[in-house]
Amino acid sequence: MSEPKTLPTDVSVEDFIESVDHDRKREEAKVLDALFRKVTGQEPQMWGPSIIGYGTYNTTYASGRDVTWMRAGFSPRKAMHSLYLMGGYCDEQSGKRRDAQLERLGKYSRGKSCLYVNKLADIDMAVLEEMIGEDWETMNRIYPE
Repeated sequence: MSEPKTLPTDVSVEDFIESVDHDRKREEAKVLDALFRKVTGQEPQMWGPSIIGYGTYNTTYASGRDVTWMRAGFSPRKAMHSLYLMGGYCDEQSGKRRDAQLERLGKYSRGKSCLYVNKLADIDMAVLEEMIGEDWETMNRIYPE
């Protein structure tokens, strides 16, 4: 089996955030980092060249492949922030609560396990904090350390 493409690195999260090109994206990355640290109680780690992750969990895919991945995280991409909130993806009940939260969040788009936000002013940060917290609790319940 092939190795995962995105792995934890020793790159400094602070150095990465300072290297984000666009001033607004850089400042918003600092806000997101502070929020994720507050909610998760975890120090972040870089995953690959551009994802900031908090905590880890291990799982086995249906294919039999064992994977270690972050419990939560984000990436301040050029176009949008990618928010990796795994709990709503890993648990049906949490996913249903997530749908109700998304109705209150504001302007976003989504992928399979990501939320995409253009700028933080477009969303309700209290709702995002709630979502991160519930996802964190779900991941801890499903994948205890």
